[in-house]
Amino acid sequence: MTRRLPCPVAPGPLEGYAARFDDLFGSLAQRRGFREYLAGLLAPRDRNKTLTALAGAEPVTGAQHRSVQCLQFFLSESRWDADQVNSRRLELLLADPATAPHDAGVLVIDDSGDRKDGVKTAHVGHQWLGRYGKTDNGVVTVTTVWADERLYYPVHAVPYTPAKHFAKGKSDPGFRTKLAIGADLAVKARAAGFTFRAVAADSAYGDQDGFRAELSEAGLPFVMALKPRRGVWAYGPDAHTPVHAARALAWNGPDDPGDWRPVTRTFRDGHTETWRAADATLGWWGPDGARRLVVATADPATLPDKATWYLVTNLPRPGGPREADSPAPGRAPGRDRADLRHPALDRAELQAGQRRAGLGRLPGPLRCRDPPPPGPGQLRVLLLLGRLVR
Repeated sequence: MTRRLPCPVAPGPLEGYAARFDDLFGSLAQRRGFREYLAGLLAPRDRNKTLTALAGAEPVTGAQHRSVQCLQFFLSESRWDADQVNSRRLELLLADPATAPHDAGVLVIDDSGDRKDGVKTAHVGHQWLGRYGKTDNGVVTVTTVWADERLYYPVHAVPYTPAKHFAKGKSDPGFRTKLAIGADLAVKARAAGFTFRAVAADSAYGDQDGFRAELSEAGLPFVMALKPRRGVWAYGPDAHTPVHAARALAWNGPDDPGDWRPVTRTFRDGHTETWRAADATLGWWGPDGARRLVVATADPATLPDKATWYLVTNLPRPGGPREADSPAPGRAPGRDRADLRHPALDRAELQAGQRRAGLGRLPGPLRCRDPPPPGPGQLRVLLLLGRLVR
């Protein structure tokens, strides 16, 4: 067997980390490229997402520099398995006490887009790019991030491929929506050994009945944002939107809070504010139902738009009748457990929501599940959402 050639070491303590991946690369050039890539990502530069910036070259004139071209070849042409590298990274995170996940953290599902000119790049398309707040030509990636109040790091990432890349468009068997990708990634994170209090997501995911039902059928607890005026079916005099349900809660001032209880919100700069939270009733959602509507606000009297959150969760109400049968925090139940879900409700949500959510054919009780392979400010918000349901 040919003896491996020694690789130039990475700067400082980075070498000890990079060396743990050496067995996944078959050549000296790959091991060297991996170290240069890591060093470029961690270097204190204004931009580290372009090849020239990663290689420390000039943005335009340095594009043909040898170091830039070597890095380009390593990332796009060299034969190594990205899934194996990511699995090794997750193994190291799980084994380190400083980064090991625990059942007080949350798993955040989100998608992020980057502008990209042209039509030849894989996964590119004219689509909504949330980072820029507009529809433009770019690439969107669905990600899961594990987070607590100390740190956060990505778990998995899968690019979304627009329907135009498939022969039959959205009817093609290979096409998957961002919602379907997100649900698969949540299940994949749990299978990889990540524990968490709940799956958290913004209203782009939380408003989708089929997506919530998919997570619940997989036995995953969730806390997700809702749009204030997301309508649901209800009897005539009952509330039809989350904001209407919140206005029906009793509030007579700080001395007589009625249905509201205080919640301390801690900001990144260390200062705190006292908000109020309460369980509301909306349609078949209620404090002790299979779905709960939780409202958190800085002012229950006025429910200001920019300081009020409407959340849906399948976690039981603390002290409620469902709490005794719920699983340990962060330990999702198996398919033989019904503590976080009501089967009839889940199937109703699936039937009502899968077409709108674009989840396609979802796994039922009699079909085995076989998924296809694969902003700090928002994280702070989602972490608070997780605390509201403890």
